[in-house]
Amino acid sequence: MHSRDAAWIAAAAGAELVLQSPPAGAPADPQAPGPSSVVIDSRGDWRTAPGDARPLFVGIPGARVDGGSFAAEVLLAGAWGVLVRPEHAAAAVEAGYGTVLTHPDPTVALGALARGWRRELGATVVGITGSVGKTSTKDLLAGILATQLRVVATEANLNTEIGLPLTVLGAPEGTQVLVLEMAMRGRGQIAELAAIAEPDVGVITNIAPVHVELLGSLQAIADTKAELLAGIVPGGTAIIPRDEPLLAAHRPHGVTVVEVGPDDPAPAGLRIAEDVSPTVLRNLPAAVAAARAVGVEPDGPVDPRISAMRGQRLHLARDVVVVVDCYNANPMSMTAALDDLATSAPGRKVAVLGDMLELGPDELRFHAELGAHARSAGVEELVAVGPLSRHTGTGFGRGVHWVPDAAAAAKLVPTLLEPGDTVLLKASRGIGLERVADALQGEGA
Repeated sequence: MHSRDAAWIAAAAGAELVLQSPPAGAPADPQAPGPSSVVIDSRGDWRTAPGDARPLFVGIPGARVDGGSFAAEVLLAGAWGVLVRPEHAAAAVEAGYGTVLTHPDPTVALGALARGWRRELGATVVGITGSVGKTSTKDLLAGILATQLRVVATEANLNTEIGLPLTVLGAPEGTQVLVLEMAMRGRGQIAELAAIAEPDVGVITNIAPVHVELLGSLQAIADTKAELLAGIVPGGTAIIPRDEPLLAAHRPHGVTVVEVGPDDPAPAGLRIAEDVSPTVLRNLPAAVAAARAVGVEPDGPVDPRISAMRGQRLHLARDVVVVVDCYNANPMSMTAALDDLATSAPGRKVAVLGDMLELGPDELRFHAELGAHARSAGVEELVAVGPLSRHTGTGFGRGVHWVPDAAAAAKLVPTLLEPGDTVLLKASRGIGLERVADALQGEGA
């Protein structure tokens, strides 16, 4: 937003422009260039970045600390300006340097500013949500589109009411497509994100028992995910899983609806890099449909940058392959990962499976069924990690190794491996199963 001045930023954010002062000795200029970026971290990398890094700092109120209390500090450190609650304006003005904007709720202002910048960019926006695979779908789609267009996509876990606006505001002029992941922690949150992003294309990857503990039922999960469909701009495209009855009541009007399934054939000319996990490729049909909705026909070689812990394949010594897929887990994604292990592993199949969290009252049954599926998928060594995974071991039967936590698994797993093994690491994020991958890389397997 370097080309937008303070007045434009204030209007877009719905904020009050309290102070605009240039660096010492410079004349006041209401049309002075805008910020180099937008940040929420008062001690971020911008302080040491080379060149003219002068961001707008948004002081987000937190449970323990209100970011606005750092307003004067960041201005004195060289920030272009601050956007804070009105009660922090006096301290910011006293700093006597930079631009001071106020809003009763800086998080709301951040979203409004992002919506304003999204409209200024004129880019096509793709919003992606779902119980499983939204990050992988985002990564695949961004990789496909980047071969032909200028694309900005969600990084890391910037998929919330704070992260999504920061992604939009980080898009430079000339961006042609924004690929935005949308997370859900409760009713109304995806609707809030869609109101900021105003998606031209909305993708729901699937509906699965994730956050059942929070929302109460699969139908409630579907209803919440479908908030994205209601937010698609008129004339846009909705991409949904084929034959999903839970979304039947939410088919949007005034947009094109495209149904996809994991077995849909890939375009003949499309070649995805060989080191991409088969688990990730289950999301390819949705990514292909979204690319076509944007006007890009997937073709040629594509080497997507797959996000950490989402199906990464590590090639270690002794021909050991480790599939690191431990960012999240639920019955649907666990079963798919085991099926891919069954078909892709040339040698022994080893599964390190941790607890699946937030599954509600049926959690013990889901874990027992997972163990039985692991046995039927041909897993020869199963390490069950965590208290709920005792039931995974029960379902698997004889020969299971149970450990209480990831630290214990990190010690055990390297002792079990043989040359040519393929090892699947999968659990909910709270289990921290990446420690096993770190241990295997350190040991060289």
